[in-house]
Amino acid sequence: MSYIKRDIEKVFLELSNQFKVVLITGPRQVGKTTMLEKLMYGADRKYISLDDLEARNIATSDPKTFTEIYAPPVFIDEVQYAPDLFHYIKMQVDKRNQPGDYWLSGSQLFKLMRGVNESLAGRVGLLDLFPLSQNEIHNKKECKPLDTDFRNLSERANGIPDASSIDIFTRIYNGGMPQLIADRNGYRDRFYESYIRTYIERDVRDLSGDINVLKFYRFMVAVAARTSQLINYKSIADDAEIDQVTAKNWLNILETLGVIFYLHPYSNNTLKRTIKSPKLYFYDSALAAYLSRWSGAEVLMAGAQSGAMLENYVVSEIIKGYYNCGKRPHLYYYRNKDGKEIDVLWEENGTLYPLEIMKTHNPDSRLTNVFNVLEKSDKILGNSGIVCLRNEFTPLSKSSSIIPIRCV
Repeated sequence: MSYIKRDIEKVFLELSNQFKVVLITGPRQVGKTTMLEKLMYGADRKYISLDDLEARNIATSDPKTFTEIYAPPVFIDEVQYAPDLFHYIKMQVDKRNQPGDYWLSGSQLFKLMRGVNESLAGRVGLLDLFPLSQNEIHNKKECKPLDTDFRNLSERANGIPDASSIDIFTRIYNGGMPQLIADRNGYRDRFYESYIRTYIERDVRDLSGDINVLKFYRFMVAVAARTSQLINYKSIADDAEIDQVTAKNWLNILETLGVIFYLHPYSNNTLKRTIKSPKLYFYDSALAAYLSRWSGAEVLMAGAQSGAMLENYVVSEIIKGYYNCGKRPHLYYYRNKDGKEIDVLWEENGTLYPLEIMKTHNPDSRLTNVFNVLEKSDKILGNSGIVCLRNEFTPLSKSSSIIPIRCV
């Protein structure tokens, strides 16, 4: 299986030269271990995985001895299984005072962060890795978050291969799991069947104890059916035949494991009457498509959920673009009680940048009129855009443009 270079590699190595510990988190099978093994190739660095039950037993029962046996520089994989290690890692790095002593990876963000915040504050560089982005798979360009500046967008569009509508929906359908993308053996459905079963049996049970596997699967199907929508706990609970408290707890588990994320509503003191519920998205579009039982890219493109899946793909690509450059995205959506909605909105240096996402090649320029609602805020309104299936970057006005999906 060929290795696909990750955009985040450069940032990881920079942090390894600055911090004594670097921790990279993310869902299972997105390539954390593969990337770090590639980066440590030929270097004098030990590797140990806490998936190994013998190693995990030592790490949990006698963490002090573990840190002596596996002295730095070392890469400890699946470190969430031994949170008590963090205290002894702190003692080691304070004694040695060497950057890059510990490389850590894990797949349960919240569980990891509790231990990190308590023991390694100021000593650890934090990164998140998610499924492959379209830049990593198709574009092979320098990692840059989406920028609505006309000149930057034009340069970006000129350097990226065209992508037809079916190309984009094939990307949505295939997703970004490295094993699937690198192998290209056409076993997508078997991969996700195994992924979900393993994921429920290992990580979900680890976080929640005993769980009804069939109900949790129905719950995941119900969540996937509502991608790019406002959270409605009751409707999800009804579909999965669980109560709303359980639905909320299980959504927290999906977020903890890096399966889903939320866009929260944007508001400030000058923008009133805004909706309060977050919108839900999957990091891996193919997982959402698999759970929604779409049998192919063409069927998905013609289906009733195509607009929602397209929005999910665009939002997740924007998010990954930020994370892969080592930046924390400040993305929101906007919807008020009068029905005015903006799909994506981000704030940077006191300026708001709004985007609409459309399943069309020829969007009406009047769609940008909804952005005027932001003029009531106390922020500067920056360049805006309509992200759609058109291949050509096209200015619409002095401050708005059509942005091809291949460029996000």
